[in-house]
Amino acid sequence: MQIRDLPYVDPGLPDVRSGPRFLLWLGRRQLRGQLRSLSWGMLHFVSVMALPYGVGRAVQAVVEKSGSSLAVAGALLAVSAVCIAVGDTMLHRTAVTNWITAAARVQQLLIRKTSELGSALTRRVAAGEVVAVSTGDVEKIGWFVEAVSRFLAAALTVVLVCVGLLIYQPALGVLVAVGVPVLALGVLPLLPRATRLADVQREKAGRATELASDTVAGLRVLRGIGGEELFLKRYRHASQEVRTAAVRSARMWSAISAVQVLLPGLLLISVVWYGLGLVGDGRISVGELVTVYSAVMLLSYPLRHFEEIAMAYSFSRPSARRAARVLSLERSARQDTTPADDARELTGDLYDPATGLLAPAGTLTAVVCGDPDAAGQLAERLGGHPAEADGLPSVLLGGVALDGRPLQEARGAVLVQDKDPVLLSGTLTELLDVPASGGVAAERALAAAECGDVLDALAQASLDNDPMNAPITERGRSLSGGQRQRLALARSLVTDPEVLVLDEPTSAVDSHTEARIADGVRTLRAGRTTVLFTSSPLLLDRAERVVLVHEGEVVAVGAHRELLRTEPRYRAVVTRETDTEQRLVAAPRGPVGAQLTKAGTEDIEETA
Repeated sequence: MQIRDLPYVDPGLPDVRSGPRFLLWLGRRQLRGQLRSLSWGMLHFVSVMALPYGVGRAVQAVVEKSGSSLAVAGALLAVSAVCIAVGDTMLHRTAVTNWITAAARVQQLLIRKTSELGSALTRRVAAGEVVAVSTGDVEKIGWFVEAVSRFLAAALTVVLVCVGLLIYQPALGVLVAVGVPVLALGVLPLLPRATRLADVQREKAGRATELASDTVAGLRVLRGIGGEELFLKRYRHASQEVRTAAVRSARMWSAISAVQVLLPGLLLISVVWYGLGLVGDGRISVGELVTVYSAVMLLSYPLRHFEEIAMAYSFSRPSARRAARVLSLERSARQDTTPADDARELTGDLYDPATGLLAPAGTLTAVVCGDPDAAGQLAERLGGHPAEADGLPSVLLGGVALDGRPLQEARGAVLVQDKDPVLLSGTLTELLDVPASGGVAAERALAAAECGDVLDALAQASLDNDPMNAPITERGRSLSGGQRQRLALARSLVTDPEVLVLDEPTSAVDSHTEARIADGVRTLRAGRTTVLFTSSPLLLDRAERVVLVHEGEVVAVGAHRELLRTEPRYRAVVTRETDTEQRLVAAPRGPVGAQLTKAGTEDIEETA
């Protein structure tokens, strides 16, 4: 897989039973790239380790005053230099490719899981943790995947060098063959503690990232209730914990690095001391001593990859564990389709057996729910997003269970726009370039969503005065809350799904604009099923059917004005009546009613 071929057509089905199993699965999926990187790594490292032999031959040629031997040594060094350059270049290229493609695979898996779970994901995993996994954790996982091939090339090169020195000069080769394993394994006693400290650092950094993400997401609310300083103190404390953990981890890795400098130095001293004795006895030549010395000195280069792979694994293991945890989440317990469902079309009435909510096909149905959280969960259920382990029956569309149909088909039939829709960065044309039926043009959707003033503002920000080419910043931060809400509504209208579920689509706009939006949506969606979760009288008055959901079940159905007169619970939600005000409205006429009215009035005045 090359970078130019990304994204993957199918990133695969990961093994998410544990972090190490996920890393192993990822490595197997990158097998071809790993073998390429291993091959170029072998060329590079072997060429580097061939330099001592050329240098030794050159020194011996000078001692023996042999021009031909010196020329051969020079040619050997030149070939080694070329191979080192080519091998290093291609090793870096293939290693970075492995890194990027592995990270891209993990990101695609996360995006697929996010799309599958929808907004239910953040109820099961903190939003900050999802952010941490999709950013820092992905990089660390990719680092380990690409470091594996370089480590294997370095390890094979070390083995080849030891065998070669045993053959080339047995007397010194034995010393090197005994000392190199000590160099490679000498840091093993320190690795468990280093790994634990790295895990602690990663865990604290993850918590700090989650806290920062959640704080930024709720910054407006925090400022409103005066909690900004409190959360700032919490983040400062969390960041200091991260700093302390990072310092402790860095100290341990510094100790490991120091050991890997100390041990090769001791081996070099031993080789020189023992080799000088052999040269003095005439058992080896000066060139052979220089060759062995240079080989031992250069062995520190491939041996450094032993430390890197240990560090990469220590940092990537908790990252892989977090990624596996997110990827192991399932949409619901009912994902298999049945032959009966496969033959039926997703069209008709939308019905939720759990609450008794019915949205007849082709009508604009408004749903009033006193609990905003319950309304949001019901909206998700209508889109085929059941709460985890809720044990509730599936929502039916035309008598077909949404949970039992393929995710893409269910999403294509029912589109849910939640309370806080996200606008991605790009132009307005790109924002509205979504999968759609083609029945609703962008101009009609923008007009129905009352986006005229938004288009004027975007035109001023565009270089060619064309609002469709105007840039929209990430999450639409350059727009007001009402403008973002209306653009999101226009995007939903463009898709023109069989069923459109809107959760408080006009909560951030003024009443005049809200009335025009209600008329526009009703006209544009004529003949299509639309479910509107709202408590706005302007929207409710234009709905063809109003349903009141109280404590998880439908308790009243009718027209807006009728329900205002006959249903106290509906009136309390829509008009925001207090309990005292409800008693006043419901009080009977006559002396008793007058007393209740007087008492209620006194209660209101006292409350005020």
